[in-house]
Amino acid sequence: MTSQSAADVQAAPPSFDDALPPAGQMEQLSPLVRRRICPNGGPFTASGTCSYVVGRGRVAIIDPGPADETHVDALLVDLDGEHIEAIVVTHTHRDHSPGARLLQARTGAPIIGCGPHRAARQLAENELPLLDASADREHRPDRELLDGESVGGEGWTLSAVATPGHTMNHLAFALPEENVLFSGDHVMAWSTSIVAPPDGSMRAYIASLDRLRERGETLYWPGHGGPVRDPRRFVRGLAAHRRQREAAIRTRLTAGDGDIATIVRAIYQGLAPHLMGAAALSVFAHLEDLVERGIAVTDGPPLLDGEYRPA
Repeated sequence: MTSQSAADVQAAPPSFDDALPPAGQMEQLSPLVRRRICPNGGPFTASGTCSYVVGRGRVAIIDPGPADETHVDALLVDLDGEHIEAIVVTHTHRDHSPGARLLQARTGAPIIGCGPHRAARQLAENELPLLDASADREHRPDRELLDGESVGGEGWTLSAVATPGHTMNHLAFALPEENVLFSGDHVMAWSTSIVAPPDGSMRAYIASLDRLRERGETLYWPGHGGPVRDPRRFVRGLAAHRRQREAAIRTRLTAGDGDIATIVRAIYQGLAPHLMGAAALSVFAHLEDLVERGIAVTDGPPLLDGEYRPA
């Protein structure tokens, strides 16, 4: 993780957009981009998973969503008379990638993009895989894209941008013809992304944010919610938000709060009860990173139910 810069210190936290686009209809977003949102809305998916269609006539579909036959049927009706060149996947969570196999079975189009699901580290002894139910371990692309590699069609190009953190195989996709980025779940306008060990890594997540800040796209189309406008400023705010959260956790450690539940109650005051589990996982991700950097210590490997103290 990089050190906190002057720009981060001065950056305002991101202003999230609560106005969510509706699910269940195809929308033309730009000359090259259309979107249909799967109606799987919830506290972690906004109004649903955004499936994007790129191009006209011979197209790519980004993130066909969960294993929802009705959503796949609707996409195929929307694209009647057009040819699907590629099914592109950002990462292997069950609200994004299983629909790729349903769509491939109907069309024969190749699945391209992120590789198989993988964790940031091995499970520690007696550690439970808390997010195992959310992982799509059956995903096997026909072609895995590495950072900088591209897939293209008539009038469009999608270039892979490695953005590990939310998952370790997470890819964003740049569309240079419109100077936009499909940011998956790494950057979203409606909420911060969940980063939860052992599948995710806070160090990798913030490093990926830092990398995106150096890019020049003028708009992001995320995996959930509406567009990220002024993305460089927004990403700078996200990085500042995460580093401020780290500072708050370090303050609680210094005050003697050693367990994650106590830290969460102190720094997430007023948070809705159904979000407390996600907050605990976020604090865990920060603590794991602090231990790796020698700033905090714990007995044995970092665990969700561990006890922590300043180094």
